[in-house]
Amino acid sequence: MSSKASNSSIKVLFYDIETAPNLSYVWGQYEQNVIDHEREWYMLCISYKWEHEKKSHVCSLIDFPSAYKKNPEDDFHVAKKLHELMNEADVVVAHNGDRFDMRKANARFVFHGLGPVSPPESVDTLKVARRYFMFNSNKLDHLGNYLGVGRKVSTGGFETWAGCMRGDEKAWRLMVKYAKMDVDLLVSVYEQLRPWMVNHPNRNLFSEFDGCPTCGSSRLQRRGKRMSKVAVYQRWQCQDCGAWSRSRVSDKVERPEIVP
Repeated sequence: MSSKASNSSIKVLFYDIETAPNLSYVWGQYEQNVIDHEREWYMLCISYKWEHEKKSHVCSLIDFPSAYKKNPEDDFHVAKKLHELMNEADVVVAHNGDRFDMRKANARFVFHGLGPVSPPESVDTLKVARRYFMFNSNKLDHLGNYLGVGRKVSTGGFETWAGCMRGDEKAWRLMVKYAKMDVDLLVSVYEQLRPWMVNHPNRNLFSEFDGCPTCGSSRLQRRGKRMSKVAVYQRWQCQDCGAWSRSRVSDKVERPEIVP
């Protein structure tokens, strides 16, 4: 049996964005048309964690006191930090990231003249949950609870967001705690769903190391062959994450094999 190893050269970024709402005038409370739009939404903070890091991080408006004092709604430095992180990442992971977080981020990037990031591979755990499973709910909090890996931090509702917009220190502390837990929960849910992701970015393309293309482990075991009309494939199963992979029998693939 080979010793456990991992493909660590790939840079996988887990991230989440928290925004302030738009500010508009309406005549009523239910399904109203906007009379006048006073202020656009902006980012309150981003939370993130690199794969294999022990601690998650939060970059918020209050981390830049000079800019915050001048304009508490100026999210340039927060957007710039996320821009730098995404430019460094090979793969980004978020829950509803393709529809929400990535497009929200792009909206602030173009607003601040930061330009497009070098496009990373994207893993959206919401799409994964919808594609491969039939959970009662695909919300991150429900998935974490169902899979037994944790729950979101209770924020007390919109008042925490409102408190942050007012500059309330207690609200900001709760927001930072909430944002960190969101990313930690995202990592745990991702790791549970990952073996089912047949289109997961191939980690072997980012390194000379040839292991499990899904998690990077070297602990692969031969599990028969699979034939198509044009080729014969060797099937492998990762003994760490459980994911299946394959390689052409004719290919010279040097993979460590677990001896039964």
